[in-house]
Amino acid sequence: MSAEAETLKAAREEFVTQWGALGTQWGINRTMAQIHALLMTSTDPLTTDDVMEQLHVSRGNAHTNLKELVAWGLVRIVAKKGERKEYFEAEKDVWQIFATVARERKRREIEPAMALLGKCSESTANMKSAEGKAFHDQIRQLEEFIGFASKVSDKVSRMKHGFAIQLAAKLLG
Repeated sequence: MSAEAETLKAAREEFVTQWGALGTQWGINRTMAQIHALLMTSTDPLTTDDVMEQLHVSRGNAHTNLKELVAWGLVRIVAKKGERKEYFEAEKDVWQIFATVARERKRREIEPAMALLGKCSESTANMKSAEGKAFHDQIRQLEEFIGFASKVSDKVSRMKHGFAIQLAAKLLG
């Protein structure tokens, strides 16, 4: 193996490992994040066997996480002519990855939180005690902020990449 190939292999392994660690902070499991990183940095689609071999995970673990990544829309199943095995490839467009993750996290986390806040707000709207009013006011503030942040995320994720970058540069400049 050439020095360049060894350096690339080491860098890729480090990226896959660290992406897995970061994934746990984003609310997905380590293996799912590592599989995503592996596929995202692979030039060719991989099979479940390839994922198992490269990440040293069980078939069940690889299969479950690949299906979950497909369900999220971060990975696609690719058919190869004459092959019976399923091949998987990751979305490579970084902006599309961001938009997909934002959409999925909204569906899985933000919408249930908003439903909970709405229910709590509604049930405490007519409270007369100082404690009840304080609770209601706090819940309403959370509901308003999360609603606002969700709308901003929706707008940004629907923008074209270049426009979003220009807008961010103006806001941050």
